[in-house]
Amino acid sequence: MTLLRGWLAAGLLVIATPASAADRLTVLLDWFVNPDHAPLILAAENGYFAEAGLEVELVPPADPSAPPRLVAAGQADIAVTYQPNLHLQIAEGLPLVRIATLVETPLNSLVVLDNGPVKSIGDLKGKTVGFSVGGFEDALLGRMLEEASLTLDDVTLVNVNFSLSPSLISGKVDAVIGAFRNFELNQMDIVEAPGRAFFPEEHGVPVYDELILVARRDALDDDRLARFVDAVERAVITLTNHPEASWAAFIAAHPDLDDELNRRAWGDTLPRFAKRPAALDRMRYRRFSAFLKDRGLIDKTVPVADYAVELDR
Repeated sequence: MTLLRGWLAAGLLVIATPASAADRLTVLLDWFVNPDHAPLILAAENGYFAEAGLEVELVPPADPSAPPRLVAAGQADIAVTYQPNLHLQIAEGLPLVRIATLVETPLNSLVVLDNGPVKSIGDLKGKTVGFSVGGFEDALLGRMLEEASLTLDDVTLVNVNFSLSPSLISGKVDAVIGAFRNFELNQMDIVEAPGRAFFPEEHGVPVYDELILVARRDALDDDRLARFVDAVERAVITLTNHPEASWAAFIAAHPDLDDELNRRAWGDTLPRFAKRPAALDRMRYRRFSAFLKDRGLIDKTVPVADYAVELDR
């Protein structure tokens, strides 16, 4: 998502359902609006939130790390975040609980140039790997390297901030970790520098939910949350059944996103949306928590019920 990340400075954007809706909800996005948020945008544009008796504000963050913390502090109702981040936030003691899933497969990937020297993970020995955020991305890369009997000591890590694909295309690094497969690969293809992705879940990393919705633990009996999740599920089914009409509604609401990159990302993201957003795969969360503990990112695992639930609906 390198190109998209560059637009963050555009600032805060608020999208609301009709003002006549009875109950207000503030939802903080993980990033500015993009196709990853299609179910939320469609639920607003098609009136599903309003029909559920909700007036919903969707707020892109000034600081992408802030939304879960703001929800934990009671300054918003719901945050869009990432399953791996939730485990770390729970380890910090934040009173957050996963209430639904937006994107139910990993998007993160290790990307190299398709015509470059790296044809397998083993070819990374002695090479440079760019990253944006340390910690979790190091854990992903470290586990993937083990599939080729390598360790992080066998590569040179370079912090390229959020300039992932430009750093790869320019030859500053030989690979990048943290590239979203629905954005970076399309961006590279558009500029005629195609990439090849190695997927963490195919190289030893447990499958995890990429995008999830979290709320405060003490708010779980608030029926607005269940109505919100039901409206999101309705939007996902509409997206699945009517992708072209849904794209038209999406770009009507956000005409600045009507370009080749977002059209491609839309198509690549569509099959990854959770068809049953409220459904919880407890084993998936247990496995990933154990993975993070094994990689030293959390000190201990805790019961899934402490941080992930299926709402009563």
